[in-house]
Amino acid sequence: MIALVPNYAPAFCQLGMTLICLGQPEAAIPELEKGIRLGPYDTASPSACSMLSLAHLLLGHVEQAIEFARQARTRNPRLYHTHMLLAAALGLKGELDEARAALAEGVRIRPQFSSLARLRAYSTWGNSRYRALREKTVDLGLRRAGMPDE
Repeated sequence: MIALVPNYAPAFCQLGMTLICLGQPEAAIPELEKGIRLGPYDTASPSACSMLSLAHLLLGHVEQAIEFARQARTRNPRLYHTHMLLAAALGLKGELDEARAALAEGVRIRPQFSSLARLRAYSTWGNSRYRALREKTVDLGLRRAGMPDE
């Protein structure tokens, strides 16, 4: 798609998510950033900011993850995954009151994702490297924010 339409922002966002799922968050960041630059007001930009937050979180860049999750939340507060990522990043940082509030909002939006087991059952994508990175960062942060395992 990028070769056919080199300025199509959602294509860069999809490429970024694909790289994340392949366990390559460092390679995803420039692609996601380009997608956001190309389409800052595109309907996909909130999800792109969420994906950028996820990439930074997987790499342990907690401050950047928080920044991009907050941007995503501002662009579209109805996306449950944005609140979950913010909760995870804040949990890792130790800002537990705000992490719990973000987690509560994510669960309010998608009550079926009220535990890590339920979230994992839904989130089956990604290779083993991605899942290992996720366990050490996202899942740990969500646990600290108060999400139960079961």
